[in-house]
Amino acid sequence: MEQSADFSLDKLGTYREGNRLEAKSARGGLPISLWETYSAFANSDGGMIVLGVKERKDGSFFVEGLTDAAKLIKDFWNMANNRQKISCNILTERMVTEETVDGKNIVVIKVPRAERTTRPVYVGLDPKLGSYRRNGEGDYHCTADEVSLMLRDASLVTEDNKLLKGFGYDAFNKDTVRRYRRLFELHHDNHVWNDEEDEVFLRRIGAMREDREDGKFYATGAGLLMFGHEYEIINEFPQYFLDYQENRSQSLFNRWTDRVTSQSGEWSGNVLDFILMVVPKLQAELKVPFVLKGNTRDEDTPLHKLIREAMVNMLSNADFYGRRGVVVHKNANGFSFANPGSMRVSVKDAVNGNISDPRNGVMLRMLSLIRYGERAGSGLQGIFKTWEKVYHSSPRIEVATDGVDRTTLYLDFNGRQPDIQAMLRLYDHPEEVKFEDSTQESKGENTQETDASSPESSLEIKNSGESIQESIQETQSKGESIQESIQETPNRGKSIQENKSNAEKVVELLRIHPMITLTEVAARLALSRIGVQKITDRLKADGRLKREGSTKAGRWVVLD
Repeated sequence: MEQSADFSLDKLGTYREGNRLEAKSARGGLPISLWETYSAFANSDGGMIVLGVKERKDGSFFVEGLTDAAKLIKDFWNMANNRQKISCNILTERMVTEETVDGKNIVVIKVPRAERTTRPVYVGLDPKLGSYRRNGEGDYHCTADEVSLMLRDASLVTEDNKLLKGFGYDAFNKDTVRRYRRLFELHHDNHVWNDEEDEVFLRRIGAMREDREDGKFYATGAGLLMFGHEYEIINEFPQYFLDYQENRSQSLFNRWTDRVTSQSGEWSGNVLDFILMVVPKLQAELKVPFVLKGNTRDEDTPLHKLIREAMVNMLSNADFYGRRGVVVHKNANGFSFANPGSMRVSVKDAVNGNISDPRNGVMLRMLSLIRYGERAGSGLQGIFKTWEKVYHSSPRIEVATDGVDRTTLYLDFNGRQPDIQAMLRLYDHPEEVKFEDSTQESKGENTQETDASSPESSLEIKNSGESIQESIQETQSKGESIQESIQETPNRGKSIQENKSNAEKVVELLRIHPMITLTEVAARLALSRIGVQKITDRLKADGRLKREGSTKAGRWVVLD
């Protein structure tokens, strides 16, 4: 018998039933409940069914044995291949075997986790009535939400690639589109797409697609989520909700010290603007110094990459039709990233790397084009390895499948300060965590990527080995604020802010981060708070800048 690494027949008497093991007597033939367990294991993480073994009152097992194990196996295969009984057979012959324990015959059925294209595996003819999952207490009947998610995930086309008729260009927030295009231009200088009209550009990146029936262009699910107005998004995704919660206070009467929600009405409410607002807030917590690359300060450390990756991992795997929304939380002990939906691959496979099955593949591609997100299947692996090396603490993933599927990634400090030397080693040897975006080559080689929605167009990505991101950081030794380092492509090899006035630097930063505070602007640009105030006052007087909303929750609008 091929045994799993954590299962041995010799230790059968020491085991207890749990998420991965079920014992049944089967003295009177195949138990009816066997098929519920088969469905539950297939729809969860797999498991072992052992026939001919009985559970004592204390939970331990003893071997009863079977009088005719061969006949039981034959009956099992007849039922497993009966579509009136079970929706599909996911087993091979070697997964159902007759074994001998203590001189008695038993049958061992090894049920794997079913591929998402075959889930849900269900008993009878109706998936809503016959689908089961496994938890610590045994098999339970799936809720309608759980079944709906499995049916959506079974599609070969990701939900975010779906064409949304009725949502045209007007559904997009034009300011968000402009912010994305500026980031795209920073990474792809002189690219032919930079000269396209907005609607054409959006088609290139997969945000819009032509309907073959009427010849009109409509938003894709990814396009609406990334660039849409919140009130438009919820027309397609009624449960859509983005939430950032920061709690730095120990007071029982102060629930959070900062919060950003998609429903506030104070900003667009879409995914891209959420990323651009929240990532800097998370990165500001990282007390790590910049790195010198030659004579240039590079403030995009492996930890800053990790935060972006965790954010993108959460959003690219979120079920936006699911309940409870996306929640990012920052507190004194670390971060958590929670999204609706269970993982489409096992946690073990995801953490080990090289297996990628994002729920929102088009969104992931859009983010990778602006250097957000891993596309080689090693995103979680990179997150785990980086955090373990720098904080000497293992991240945690919790997948809840008890009625409402939900996945949460925890990055805890556990009272530790970052190991700066370990971080520097990762900076010099990023291959150790396989963390670099697959669109980038460590040796500065050019790669090409074809637009999924426009097969005729290809994208040349130039890489200098320098990251193009903004971050707020402090040096560990002096606690100094570090100027943001936004690098151009290799044909220029200079900072885009070089030779620019301070006013121009402020304008550029406010375009990308309209929710940023003047204190944060001063920190990023290494200017005084008073100096930044004078610059913004002058820009407002000149008609180039205005402020919308409250002092705390408002936004900057660049008028040019």
